[in-house]
Amino acid sequence: MKSPCNDICTIDRPSGLCVGCGRSLAEIGEWGSASSCRQREILSLLPYRMEQLATKSRR
Repeated sequence: MKSPCNDICTIDRPSGLCVGCGRSLAEIGEWGSASSCRQREILSLLPYRMEQLATKSRR
C-alpha cells in the first residue's frame, strides 16, 4: 500500500502528528513493516486528524 507521506514532514509538537499526513512518529516508523490491515487502520484515522490539525491552525 502506498504511504500517505506527501513530503511535508513537520511534526506538530502539541499533538505529535505530522502536519503533512496526520501520522504519529510511531506510525511513520512502523509503516514499512505494518500489515495491510494495520496500514488501512492508520489510513482510516488520517482524515479526522488532518481536520483537527487544520482547525487548530485556523485559530
